[in-house]
Amino acid sequence: MITTRHLVKEFGPFHALGPLDLTIGTEQIVAVLGPSGCGKSTLLRLLAGLETPSRGTMSLDGSAIEGPQEKIGVAFQDPRLMPWLTVRENIALGIWDWPRDRIGPAVEAVIARVGLSRFSDALPKSLSGGMAQRVGLARALVGNPRLLLLDEPFGALDPLTRIRMQDHLLDLVDASIPNVLLITHDVDEALVLSDRVILLDGPPARIRRDLRVDLPKPRNRTSPDFQELKNLLLGDLLPGHGDPHPLPRTERAHHAP
Repeated sequence: MITTRHLVKEFGPFHALGPLDLTIGTEQIVAVLGPSGCGKSTLLRLLAGLETPSRGTMSLDGSAIEGPQEKIGVAFQDPRLMPWLTVRENIALGIWDWPRDRIGPAVEAVIARVGLSRFSDALPKSLSGGMAQRVGLARALVGNPRLLLLDEPFGALDPLTRIRMQDHLLDLVDASIPNVLLITHDVDEALVLSDRVILLDGPPARIRRDLRVDLPKPRNRTSPDFQELKNLLLGDLLPGHGDPHPLPRTERAHHAP
């Protein structure tokens, strides 16, 4: 579905990303993990069409990604809601250029999907952090995109709300949400949510590890298999903090070809 070839992004003399070759196919949720400043958000902004590559190509379903497009929805850590608009009106901004008779039904349908029907006329100031993030998700989903890009969407939430939002995202995926590329710096979040973890280091951003996560969902964060994968990733991110000798079966069972 998503392909990058020799993708490079430079900001003046600063080499931020690449060259990066990446193919994402049938996985429902792919997490891009890495330390702060390694180029995760640069990759997301490139795929969203918000940045132009310095070199290389990007495509979605075989069509070049050149600027923002309806097939790609984006939600950020900050929901970026207009404080003077209601929940319904904020979500409608995602399809502002649609015919007027289609906007209302589409907005009401996505409000129901994210569980905010009772708050459709509320202003952002009356929403909790988790509710505001649901509005941001709804705005990204309202146009029925093929790909949903999430840039650390739960990073500013308290731990309990963050877990609830992770569960909510999994519920949405079960309800036929489009494929998701999730940017995160949280190892647990990546392993709880994703079918595949792409670990970046940098700058410039390059792929250090490409890991299949074939554990059943919902995932038990305390299970030996979960902890084994967590130790493997922590060993890459923080040498000395993970298991320096992960079991060989992990590589055979979980490491992507």
